[in-house]
Amino acid sequence: MDATTASDTTVLDFTIGVPNARVARQFADDAETIAGEIHRVVVTSQKTVQLAVLGLLAEGHILLEDVPGVGKTLLAKSLSGAIACDFKRIQFTPDLLPTDITGTTVFDMKSSSFNFVEGPIFSNIVLADEINRTGPRTQAALLEAMAEHQVSIEGNVVKLPSPFMVIATQNLSESHGTFPLPDSQKDRFMISVGMGLPSAEQEVEILSRSQHGMPDAAPVISGQRIVEMRELVKGVEVDLKIRQYIVKLAGHTRANTAVHHGLSPRGGAALQRAAQAWAALNGRAYLEPQDVSEIAEYVIPHRLMMQPAAGMSAREAALTAVDETRVPA
Repeated sequence: MDATTASDTTVLDFTIGVPNARVARQFADDAETIAGEIHRVVVTSQKTVQLAVLGLLAEGHILLEDVPGVGKTLLAKSLSGAIACDFKRIQFTPDLLPTDITGTTVFDMKSSSFNFVEGPIFSNIVLADEINRTGPRTQAALLEAMAEHQVSIEGNVVKLPSPFMVIATQNLSESHGTFPLPDSQKDRFMISVGMGLPSAEQEVEILSRSQHGMPDAAPVISGQRIVEMRELVKGVEVDLKIRQYIVKLAGHTRANTAVHHGLSPRGGAALQRAAQAWAALNGRAYLEPQDVSEIAEYVIPHRLMMQPAAGMSAREAALTAVDETRVPA
């Protein structure tokens, strides 16, 4: 079955009166425009940039984990710069307080009343730089925002703007003065990815671009279009067999004796949404098994709790689940 035929038979009526194949192709073209602008600034692999765009369009948050100096912060800033929306950066430090993120109420002498002053979390894209350098209490201030797109302050619930996304970075090579992210916090991130060291050719290109100062990404798409594309991702059709495949993958991680806690139902839902976005990025309005298997290693590992003497990493456990789970016919 070709892509045009398949997409025309799926339920995807985001744009009334426009053939589904055309809607899916426009989605892929717009996503490629965002990726192209990021590549103009950041020298990294195509897959890394695709995953960053995927997180944005799948309403997910991204955790960038790697050694210092490989471009994690630059990637986050370039992703936000390619979109015409608000961006805030929070540099996490040991003395950062929860109210430094969410905001606080201040007393206005003139009006004799308390007014709420919004914190940096009230932005479309928030960069939580070196998130593991602050304590658990402050890290937890992000939980409600990431899960519910709202914050509770002094008994009042305040909605965050749309679109909303958190991109967090942490350096894996340093442990002094850091606070490991709790599992509940990691589970809020849809995607976890390491950028890796550049090749020799890429490093030469980095030096060339930085000789006169690194360029900044320019807005190439509106925030409203991002909201529309997120709705389109939700319309990507998922067959019952694909859902059963995701459940089997989750079950495999739970049955693995090297894994203490396997993929949760929430993790399975995140895998499905990420796979929907992956299919849309490839111009399709329907999900195929390879969409799930190709994205699994970036969605599953950071959600697994391994046994102390596991003998394998979380990534290896995720890849084993993909290798040993039968793909639906």
